[in-house]
Amino acid sequence: MVSTPFGTPLETDALVVGAGPVGLFQVFQLGLHAVHTHVIDTLPYAGGQCMELYPDKPIYDIPALTVCTGRELTERLLQQITPFEPRFHFNQHVSSVQAQADGRWLVATSKGRQFLTKTLFIAAGVGAFLPRTLKVAALEPFEGSQMHYRINNPGDFADKQVLIVGSDDAAVQHALALCAAHIDGNPYKARSVTLLHRRDALQADPVALATLRTLCDAGHMEFVVGQITGHDEQQGHLNALRITTVDGTERTLPTDALLVLQGLSPKLGPIAEWGLAMERKQLQVSTETFATSAPGIFAVGDINTYPGKKKLIVCGFHECVLAAFAAMAVIAPNTKVPLEYTTSSARLHALLGVTPSTHNA
Repeated sequence: MVSTPFGTPLETDALVVGAGPVGLFQVFQLGLHAVHTHVIDTLPYAGGQCMELYPDKPIYDIPALTVCTGRELTERLLQQITPFEPRFHFNQHVSSVQAQADGRWLVATSKGRQFLTKTLFIAAGVGAFLPRTLKVAALEPFEGSQMHYRINNPGDFADKQVLIVGSDDAAVQHALALCAAHIDGNPYKARSVTLLHRRDALQADPVALATLRTLCDAGHMEFVVGQITGHDEQQGHLNALRITTVDGTERTLPTDALLVLQGLSPKLGPIAEWGLAMERKQLQVSTETFATSAPGIFAVGDINTYPGKKKLIVCGFHECVLAAFAAMAVIAPNTKVPLEYTTSSARLHALLGVTPSTHNA
């Protein structure tokens, strides 16, 4: 693929905002029309809400799959769109959308990337999932260096004295993953792990909690009930955190890395400022095309609303099909778009990289 200078807008026929299951299926449906897509997501990986909130919990209402986890569904969808080679742009959100004289849309992201697109598909679910921040202003300068809200690089915690703030599955699972005594041979294991929560109650998987208690009882890690009330630093480097426990005792915990996992909060963000017709923080769409009030902009999944709307993944999949067909009138206005079937269309077989021989093998 030919690279584009960062300051130059990437020209594309379709831009999908949101890499959750519905966004990924929108990529697939556009691919069946030979439309290449770019995808933007605030997270560092695909999967959206499925990967952030329930990656390992079972889902029972996906057609033809008796049961699958959010992680498995994401992996299957990514495999399905592989022939179409979408280009992902993670860790950024759309900051502005501007109509152009030629009917296209100039889209800019929080990282300064720009796109010039004929069509825009908003599949942002209930909004961007952003971490709940730690309300300790003195620690803000360490964000990105020693204070993290997710693990982008496990190596950042290798052989470190790690303090994890949180109480849910994510906090407990990350504490176990970083504990040297829990996973043998893990090159990213921390030198020490302390889990901190303001109450003596963790909302996590019972099996994981049992493992956590066993490791704490054996002295391999520690669970502390209290709150951060101060810190020690030297030459701009965080050395320790001061904790006040529930009984008023003050402790100082040596800390090289702070991992804050207090859950996620969906934020609608800049979408509300794009001038699109909305109802109760959701985008109004036509049920024939899933077009919004702006020409060339479509909305699929939980971000949209219409009479009878049901917030189910399978309903979002249906919306993607109709939106892709409708978008072709914008992308290729003088081209007739026939209804073809993947069971018999040679054109679709070519796009998908399959032939009757490979299909029957």
